[in-house]
Amino acid sequence: MNHEISAKLESIPANCGPQRHGADQVTKILKRVKSSSTSSEVCLSNEIDSKGQENVITKGNEEIKKPDALVIPDDFLCPISLELMRDPVIVATGQTYERSYIQRWIDCGNVTCPKTQQKLEKLTLTPNYVLRSLINQWCAKHNIEQPSGLANGRLKKSDGSFRDVSGDMAAIQALVCKLSSQCLEERSAAVAEIRSLSKRSTDNRILIADAGAIPVLVNLLTTDDVSLQEHAVTSILNLSIFENNKSLIMLAGAIPSIVQVLRAGSMEARENAAATLFSLSLSDENKIIIGASGAIPALVDLLKHGSTRGKKDAATALFNLCIYQGNKGRAVRAGIITALLKMLTDSRTCMVDEALTILSILASNHDAKVAIIKASTIPVLIDLLRIGLPRNKENAAAILYSLCKRDTENLACISRLGAAIPLTELTKSGTERAKRKATSLLEHLRKLQQL
Repeated sequence: MNHEISAKLESIPANCGPQRHGADQVTKILKRVKSSSTSSEVCLSNEIDSKGQENVITKGNEEIKKPDALVIPDDFLCPISLELMRDPVIVATGQTYERSYIQRWIDCGNVTCPKTQQKLEKLTLTPNYVLRSLINQWCAKHNIEQPSGLANGRLKKSDGSFRDVSGDMAAIQALVCKLSSQCLEERSAAVAEIRSLSKRSTDNRILIADAGAIPVLVNLLTTDDVSLQEHAVTSILNLSIFENNKSLIMLAGAIPSIVQVLRAGSMEARENAAATLFSLSLSDENKIIIGASGAIPALVDLLKHGSTRGKKDAATALFNLCIYQGNKGRAVRAGIITALLKMLTDSRTCMVDEALTILSILASNHDAKVAIIKASTIPVLIDLLRIGLPRNKENAAAILYSLCKRDTENLACISRLGAAIPLTELTKSGTERAKRKATSLLEHLRKLQQL
């Protein structure tokens, strides 16, 4: 299980905290899995208090069925549930747990590592992609059903029964082999077919990923052939729709290449690169990785200069990335505020709703707040309070509330611009959220007048 994984481990810098701990841990696991054919029982620390344990250890998914003679390597078992891990994550101490069990442990108010009893300096859960890959390889080798529902050439259907997909698997594996062909025409035909298959069904997305297509598709992102690059990035987008494939795409190191396509690809490739980043950023930990990759300036550029579809894809990706606080400053520095203001004032873009939604999550950030004020956005927001659609009025009120909270200068500004009249109207006819924001703003305005 292999030189590629070992190389990825060696590439992780020593100062990367949990990731480095996790890498060291997996290096040891690789050695143990190769040399050991037996396994001793993993015991949970006796120091875990019985109340916390009772709250955390509950039956979740169905027990994993495995042959009686097969023993799961200790390192693949969650120290809390003693079950085979499907979504292993690393905590601040470097220990790895199944996500659902450690999350439940933290949600119960515990702030220590269950295994070591050390205090968790941070409660961040970092995906252990390398260990997950090892577990998936081990499951495939021993014909154990994987999270995708694929086992021994059969795929689990929604009703729990299995469908024989061995024929489909053989055809897809042949296609994946052609992705590395020296013949450009054969390579182009194969990637176009994979793009088509990955669009059609979840089953195809599972089988294509299982055939090892993702790393090969990632390599094709750097090609100079425009058509090949478009098909490759769109295939990755389609594959990312299946949740389990997201981690495989991240493990393949796809983000830098996707960002490069976003910067310099054809418009179609850039659109689908933005949509892929949105899909991958649905996972909270991926928001951090994508934000640090240089994707945000490229997305802002697409928001400013892209096609209509490209602007919408960039807007949805930026909205999702900016949910993470650390990405808000990056977006502001990339010039997102001026781009959003243009969207608010240019009726041809038909993207007022998207611009307001992004502004509403940015406005709580200090740098964004300063940039919004500097761009003379307040008069535009007050106009939207008067003439906007209900959803637009709601977001405009929410943004104004964020700007004016604890800021008498901005409060005085909206007072001079006559905000009280549309705000009063909003308290009567707006959405529930709009009513709350308008009521709070009017209360702040009354207090200002009493000073």
